[in-house]
Amino acid sequence: MPHEIPAPMLAKSVRDVPDPAKHPPGLSFEPKWDGFRALVSWDGEHVEIGSRGAKPLTRYFPELVEAFTRLLPEPCLIDGEIVVPTGDAGAQRLDWEALAQRIHPAASRVNMLAEKTPAMLIAFDLLQRGDRDLTDEPFSVRRAELVDLLGHVPHPVHVTRTTGDPDTARRWLDEFEGAGLDGVVAKPLAAPYAPGKRTMFKIKHARTADVVALGYRIHKSGQGVGSLLVGLYSDDGTLYPVGGVAAWTDKRRLELIDELAPLVERDENGDPVTGEGEKSRFSAAGRDSSFVHLRPERVLEVRYDQLEGWRFRHTVQFERWRPDRDPTSCTYDQLETVSAYDLGDVLD
Repeated sequence: MPHEIPAPMLAKSVRDVPDPAKHPPGLSFEPKWDGFRALVSWDGEHVEIGSRGAKPLTRYFPELVEAFTRLLPEPCLIDGEIVVPTGDAGAQRLDWEALAQRIHPAASRVNMLAEKTPAMLIAFDLLQRGDRDLTDEPFSVRRAELVDLLGHVPHPVHVTRTTGDPDTARRWLDEFEGAGLDGVVAKPLAAPYAPGKRTMFKIKHARTADVVALGYRIHKSGQGVGSLLVGLYSDDGTLYPVGGVAAWTDKRRLELIDELAPLVERDENGDPVTGEGEKSRFSAAGRDSSFVHLRPERVLEVRYDQLEGWRFRHTVQFERWRPDRDPTSCTYDQLETVSAYDLGDVLD
C-alpha cells in the first residue's frame, strides 16, 4: 500500500530574502511554484496524490499517475507542486486557470484536460525512499537524496533548482515572476521535515495599487460586509472588476455597512441594486457572488502580489482609503509590468 501521507511542511511569510548567516549552517533557496501542493506516494504498485488540505488529488491527474508508475525508480514519498505550463516552447509560463479547471467531477472532462493541458510535478523534498524514513534528516540530506533519486527522471517530473546564494535568490524573485511563479522559498539546511509547521520562509511579490470600490458582498454570517469588490479602469474608460478585499473584523464589517450606505446604488423603489446575475464577473469558481452595487466614487489602496490576466491573482489586502484620489485615475497603467520569462529556463 502507498505510504501514509502526512500534512506538508509550511512556510511563513517574510518581507525580504533572509540572511543565511543567521540560520547556520545556511539556507537553501528555491523558486516558489504557483500550483497545487502535492505529496506523491508510490509503493511500487499504486500511486496516491494528497493535497495540502488532505483532499486526494489522484483522480484529477491521470497523466501524472501514469507517468509516476512508469518513471519513478523506487518506492518513495515526494513533496512537490503540481503545475500546468502553457504557451509555445521558449515562451511558456504557469497557467493557474488551466490548473484550477482540473478539479472537476466529470472524469471525461478531467481526461480531456489531461490531454489538452497536461500537468507536471516539481519535486522539492523527499520524505521516504524505499523503507527509509527521511523526515528526521536535515534538509541538506533530503535534498541530496531527492536529486539522486529523481535527477535523471524525465518530464513530467522535475526537481526544482536551488541556490545557497541570496543574491541569486533575489534575481530569481525578479525574473521568474515573468514565468508565472510567485516568489522564492528559503529552507534551513539543518531543519528536519516538520509536518504542519511553518519552518520554511517564503518571500512573495508585494505591490500596492489604487482601486475603486464598486460593490460589496454580505458576510456569510448575514451581517456586515464580507468582502469589498474593487475595480480598475481600462484605457477606453471601462471599469473592470479585478478582485476583492476581505479579512475584516466583525466590528469593522458592521461599520463598513454604514460608511458605504451613501454610495449604494438604489432602484426606483429605493432598494439596493444587486448583481445577482453576474457570477462570472466576480467568481471564477462559480460560487454565489451576489453583491450590492456601489457608485464608483471611493478609492482605496490595496496590497497585491501579481496580476492574472485582467484580475489580481489572489485576494488583495486593504492598506488605506485614498480620499485624495480621483476614481478615474485608478487605471491599469499604475500596475507594475512584469517581463516575460520562459518557464523552460526556470526548470533548467
